[in-house]
Amino acid sequence: MHAWPASEVPALPGQGRDLRIHDTATGGLVTLAPGPVARIYVCGITPYDATHMGHAATYNAFDLVQRVWLDTKRQVHYVQNVTDVDDPLLERAQRDDIDWVALAEKETALFREDMTALRMLPPQHYIGAVEAIPGIVPLVERLRDAGAAYELEGDVYFSVESDPHFGEVSGLDAAAMRLLSAERGGDPERPGKKNPLDPMLWMAAREGEPSWDGASLGRGRPGWHIECVAIALDHLGMGFDVQGGGSDLAFPHHEMGASHAQALTGDFPMAKAYVHAGMVALDGEKMSKSKGNLVFVSKLRREGVDPAAIRLALLAHHYRADWEWTDQVLRDAVDRLGRWRAAVSRPDGPPAEALVEEIREALASDLDAPAALVAVDRWAASQEERGGTDEGAPGVVSRAVDALLGVAL
Repeated sequence: MHAWPASEVPALPGQGRDLRIHDTATGGLVTLAPGPVARIYVCGITPYDATHMGHAATYNAFDLVQRVWLDTKRQVHYVQNVTDVDDPLLERAQRDDIDWVALAEKETALFREDMTALRMLPPQHYIGAVEAIPGIVPLVERLRDAGAAYELEGDVYFSVESDPHFGEVSGLDAAAMRLLSAERGGDPERPGKKNPLDPMLWMAAREGEPSWDGASLGRGRPGWHIECVAIALDHLGMGFDVQGGGSDLAFPHHEMGASHAQALTGDFPMAKAYVHAGMVALDGEKMSKSKGNLVFVSKLRREGVDPAAIRLALLAHHYRADWEWTDQVLRDAVDRLGRWRAAVSRPDGPPAEALVEEIREALASDLDAPAALVAVDRWAASQEERGGTDEGAPGVVSRAVDALLGVAL
């Protein structure tokens, strides 16, 4: 599966700072100091309805991570999946009387268009669950043969008790995990499981649903968590720098994935930091496909909204915060974009070197994009009020905003 085209990232003078970022597993800030190649895995969409503001906010956060790393002169090895077979996709296809493969392809293509418009840097490896199945099957077999998984009526489940570190990603107690498991695709009430929290690794073929050859597992399809584990281990290996996604993925998805990988390899941890973006609400409720309260990037683009303004609307909120999308949020972003473009269009301006360093420091401090925006606001206001004599300053600001914030002025 192919990703989307990369926008050019301008090179800036000097060098950025190492990223200090909130790690869900430890509950505090950690300083990431990768080697020459920084490794990141971000969980992708289930393509039955893309791309709403919740998606955009999540991928914007991890785009900033990439930009901070690139500014430190590192290379970035970024991997993202597409869950192109799963219950919600099949249910939507059945509801709309459309082939599930065609639905997945259509929504994935739209997601690529939105990511391109928003200047999100693409992953080096963009892998669908279906194409990963040949690599998933052997992992499930290994877990079963090692006693870390078991069969139940043809399905194969992972035993969470096989990983001594289970629970260390989310930090939740068993009761909270059980509630979230039921809400987020698990089946804690199924009779016969060794532990109610045990997640499915391989679902035996169901009548009327797609299935694939699973060798000794029989025909079926993979569970949600093992999909990402197979892709991450194949392309990044254990101990990669950041596992990213929305905060609703901390449990069960990232918790279970970490345990799968740790049971498979005997190594710990799967990722050095588990980083989670906040949720975006509309009319007081979290934006979600199940509720249908969605604001789509593609719809805004069709209405003529500049993608740079959409991106500024996202950047105005700290990535870990839960926040609400409103018309005023977008109006403020449009106004800000206009002020910035007017400021950099002038032939000279106030010196910009200190501003570049201020943006770098804000982003290195747990991706504090709102502080970076305020810094650019101050420079633009000074340009409007007093002007300046530095002929190169507007160009420096334009390149810095592009390189570090992904906003083209």
